[in-house]
Amino acid sequence: MEPKSSSTLAPLPEENQNQDQNQNQDQDHPPTTAPSAFSSKPIRPPTQTSSEKYSPLDWKGYFDQEDDVCIPDTNDVFHIYTAGKEGPVVFCLHGGGYSGLSFAISAKLIKEKARVVAMDLRGHGKSSTENEIDMSIETLCSDVVAVVKTMYGDSPPAIVLVGHSMGGSVAVHVAAKKVLRSLAGLVVVDVVEGTAMASLMHMQKILANRMQYFSTLEKAIEWNVRGGSLRNIESARISIPGTVKYDDSQQCYCHRARLQETEQYWRGWY
Repeated sequence: MEPKSSSTLAPLPEENQNQDQNQNQDQDHPPTTAPSAFSSKPIRPPTQTSSEKYSPLDWKGYFDQEDDVCIPDTNDVFHIYTAGKEGPVVFCLHGGGYSGLSFAISAKLIKEKARVVAMDLRGHGKSSTENEIDMSIETLCSDVVAVVKTMYGDSPPAIVLVGHSMGGSVAVHVAAKKVLRSLAGLVVVDVVEGTAMASLMHMQKILANRMQYFSTLEKAIEWNVRGGSLRNIESARISIPGTVKYDDSQQCYCHRARLQETEQYWRGWY
């Protein structure tokens, strides 16, 4: 005789009790499934508008203070940005058309080890001089020496001159004149004499073809970044506001430095 199938066997009392308990637990705690990776939207940062992306940044996040250096017996006033309290002075000279704020990001790092002075050269930034167009190498060098002497007198600290492009040429000429007795170092950036001289014939065309007016500071910053004048957006947001000024007659911003009127001095820079 064949045994009955297990399906026809009556369950033991213990099994009935366990099944009832399991059913009750399932009702109290329904089964859960792992959430799908696609069940919710990923968190994304808010999209920046053009005006937010290119909004100006305050220099105070990089330099400690700004000052005006009045040259005795003249009406010349040179604007400077300074940072740091100890160590040698890293004296920074910007390129043509820019300003002392070009060195903002560097100053934020350098000031941990040394002092920084970034100067607005004649005809640039917030500096004010009797002759904005006289940007001969002799005059630019004299301006730098006059600012150093006015700031530190006859006992200046150790100075490291740092110059970019036109400012590099000024730094080299100042060093060659041996008028800064405490000069301890010289750094020049992007000063290639042969290349620079060869490009001078195209400079007027380049200056004439660039955008001349900007409705807002944000537009000026954006134009410089998109055009390749500056590749670092943070640097552009700090420095570009110092390269333009507001024109009341045009009700917009224009370039601060009148470089097109200084052509007679260009060859002297190199």
